[in-house]
Amino acid sequence: MSRNLDSPVQTQMAVAVFKTPLTGANNMEGKQHHRQHHQQKLQRQSSGRRVFVQTETGCVLGMELDRSDNVHTVKRRLQIALNFPTEESSLTYGDMVLTNDLSAVRNDSPLLLKRNFMHRSSSTPCLSPTGRDLQQKDRSGPIEILGQSECFSVVKQMVKDIVKAMKLGVDPLPVHSGLGGAYYFRNKKGDSVAIVKPTDEEPFAPNNPKGFVGKALGQPGLKSSVRVGETGFREVAAYLLDYNRFANVPPTALVKITHSVFNVNDGVKGNKTREKKLVSSKIASFQKFVAHDFDASDHGTSSFPVASVHRIGILDVRIFNTDRHGGNLLVKKVGTFGEVELIPIDHGLCLPETLEDPYFEWIHWPQASIPFSDEEIEYIQKLDPVKDCEMLRRELPMIREACLRVLVLCTVFLKEAASYGLCLAEIGEMMTREFRGGEEEPSELEVVCIEAKRSVTERDVFSPRSDVVIGEAEFQFDLDCDELESVLTDDYFTRNPFSNGRSSLGKLEESIKEEEDEDEEDEDITEKAVPMITLKDSFFSSAAFHEKSTSLSKLSTSMKNTHLSDTGRKNNTKPLTRGKSENTSSGHKSANEQLQVSASFVKVADMKEDEWVLFLERFQELLGPAFAKRKTATLSKRQRLGTSCQF
Repeated sequence: MSRNLDSPVQTQMAVAVFKTPLTGANNMEGKQHHRQHHQQKLQRQSSGRRVFVQTETGCVLGMELDRSDNVHTVKRRLQIALNFPTEESSLTYGDMVLTNDLSAVRNDSPLLLKRNFMHRSSSTPCLSPTGRDLQQKDRSGPIEILGQSECFSVVKQMVKDIVKAMKLGVDPLPVHSGLGGAYYFRNKKGDSVAIVKPTDEEPFAPNNPKGFVGKALGQPGLKSSVRVGETGFREVAAYLLDYNRFANVPPTALVKITHSVFNVNDGVKGNKTREKKLVSSKIASFQKFVAHDFDASDHGTSSFPVASVHRIGILDVRIFNTDRHGGNLLVKKVGTFGEVELIPIDHGLCLPETLEDPYFEWIHWPQASIPFSDEEIEYIQKLDPVKDCEMLRRELPMIREACLRVLVLCTVFLKEAASYGLCLAEIGEMMTREFRGGEEEPSELEVVCIEAKRSVTERDVFSPRSDVVIGEAEFQFDLDCDELESVLTDDYFTRNPFSNGRSSLGKLEESIKEEEDEDEEDEDITEKAVPMITLKDSFFSSAAFHEKSTSLSKLSTSMKNTHLSDTGRKNNTKPLTRGKSENTSSGHKSANEQLQVSASFVKVADMKEDEWVLFLERFQELLGPAFAKRKTATLSKRQRLGTSCQF
């Protein structure tokens, strides 16, 4: 039987106070709660907003905001409801540190309350509400979808089925595989309907049930470019970007969900779960469960449809998936002649904040070397990264600008590569790093980015208005919640399609001491002559894109003589060219293992808006020589191996 969920608030976590019992004992009371809940929704739509505030230790509280509310009142409510200390803390909303005004916060948005670095404690408990101010309690339902997208219609129906089952005493089932906490939520028949992954139970998160703890939400996680607690919205982003179910990503949403099945540890660094299971509320990804027969790691790839492999690969390239392995490609038998359907899941490690080493399981599959079909080419050419960013800012306002820049960069790369005639395998190989002499080298994509960024840097050096400080230390994350400066005018945002309209993107800085000790080496790139190519007709040639750009003719003439195939470094350090792997057949790594932090050869988050625009322009120009070099290398390889030995 289900635990009594309508008991008084008694948990260390924030608790949704249900007006209706989940045991189904009082039907009239349930109907009354439904009417009240509906009235609250109408009230929110007409006046205020609802937000879900999460502390870095995993506590969650839903609250209604009106126009008079500010950061101080939100902190006060959190302190009263949870007995949680809010002194010396910052309220963040994606990249933004909210100082007082909450006008930028959208309805149904999650906010993160972070204690400032000097005052952070790894053992601060998350206490239960005191009852001193009952109106501050969370009165949302057992499952609340964060967002109003029409894409969530399927999820809404699943939520209804699960809530009915919860009232009948059908409990969720924990998933025992994987490194993070996950749960199968079921319908009244006992069938799995959705898989739920709480953000505070991710690997290294405070309430991880499998011993992988030690970090607060917002710190670098399993991948250094993906923060702890932020894989959930990436799962949703992959679904929202999969237009028309092109790659077959299951419906996914971000939810605030309440149940006693969830794990709550004694402290951030404690691996011991509480003996008594308490009702707790979580922010989590909520994905439709898809019945399947096995995954790609248990089945030969020869029967996989070419179109399915291509479509999943196209999505992986767009979102720079760093963890596409066989275990997160589900295989479902269809028909009676051995046909199968592929279902891609687990996209929490996509859209990193900086380029690193992706992992594409399909890169050596024969299907990936077959040219794209006309339908696939048409789909790729219709992709619009500007509209993609606008959509994600609207549906997932907590997403960071660094993630969106990676999306733009990879979409441009995919579109140009497909236009040039590259196949999926060639595209994936250009994005993937290899190892030479035991050292990781930048991918061909990263080499292009390094050259493009150097163009922008040299332009700024020779510009009298340059305010770039050469040699200034760069870090990956901004964990101390320093205020972001709003230095650009509204007029500039209307003309720049890649601006978020909120603030300029500040440098991402590390605040974890042990991760600050890694030295970053400066890389000098030598130059060889190659003709410049003409900018192709695309969305980058629009007037809006170029309005803030400086003509390429004004750049240093040395940048007109850059060759991507011959780069080097001084002081006998490793070159920036790609080479064949040594001591391994593949440079790929899976996030299913605990890996060393990948090097960051180039960052896109530290550029100002005008520099970012120029960078993209230069980046696209440099792609032509890079693609030509890749085609030459592919033809040379085929001539050496013969067509029968390509794979």
